[in-house]
Amino acid sequence: MPTDANRQFLDFEKPIKDLIDEIQTMKHRQEKTKIDFTDSIQKLEKGILDKRKEITQNLTSWQRVQLSRHPDRPYTMKYIDKMTENFVELYGDRNVKDDKAMVGGFASIDGETVMIIGQQKGINTKMRQMRNFGMANPEGYRKALRLMKLAEKFNKPIITLIDTPGAFPGLEAEERGQGEAIARNIFEMIRLKVPVICVIIGEGASGGALGIGVGDKVFMMENTWYTVISPESCSSILWRSWDKKEVAAEQLKLTADKMLGFGLIDGIIPEPPGGAHWDYNESGQILKNYLKPVLQELKQIPAEQRVNNRIEKFGKMGFWEEF
Repeated sequence: MPTDANRQFLDFEKPIKDLIDEIQTMKHRQEKTKIDFTDSIQKLEKGILDKRKEITQNLTSWQRVQLSRHPDRPYTMKYIDKMTENFVELYGDRNVKDDKAMVGGFASIDGETVMIIGQQKGINTKMRQMRNFGMANPEGYRKALRLMKLAEKFNKPIITLIDTPGAFPGLEAEERGQGEAIARNIFEMIRLKVPVICVIIGEGASGGALGIGVGDKVFMMENTWYTVISPESCSSILWRSWDKKEVAAEQLKLTADKMLGFGLIDGIIPEPPGGAHWDYNESGQILKNYLKPVLQELKQIPAEQRVNNRIEKFGKMGFWEEF
């Protein structure tokens, strides 16, 4: 987790940065003058926490999109590190190659063995290029499906962590059957006989998210989004410019509270005040504590009933009644 000195800040987080800078100035002054500023520093630290809470209570849809892309935000591997033990990563789709944008393997959550799969974006420029910015190729989705089938074989629950700007749209991906790979995953995931929990931990864009997003329960973390197209792309199609991305974000109704209202997700997982990037340990603990009872609940349901419930759940999406 970055130290305060190394943190990156979005425009609307500037009041927090100002308070952190003020604390640093006081600490330097305290060292130089030997005057005790402890009380003042503690008040400012409390002010930072209050400001973090205040900012996240009044975010626009576009600001939540920005938070979901925050450069300090934890990605899949960070959550795996913070909430599981004994993670054994598995590689390759047994056909083309190993896709670094999709990671997965067996892990233990407080003694419960699960298969955990998710997109990984990378934490710096070199890693982002290697991970293809979290945009999986067809072999990534086929790798994910192979791991899901492996979990089913050993009767282990599956957890997917979704964080992608979309499936990779390159020519080579289309040549290798990107659309078919995603469609195959949707078709197979809906019939898996083990419990499947999907969590959107960052960006949930289009088919790239759906390729590992069909489960008994689908959750979104507080500052994430889930929709068919990014606000920028929507703006460029409708208004021939990216300048309307804020309007597009509002019109797409892509935030967790809107998705819950539409019945497309089953719950919203809270984040630490200010967002998941402020405390990786707390974020991982919150997610783990949220998932454990859900896992136990799903395990009590017979496999056939789980599959039927899943089919019914996704089959109802898109229908509405006119009054």
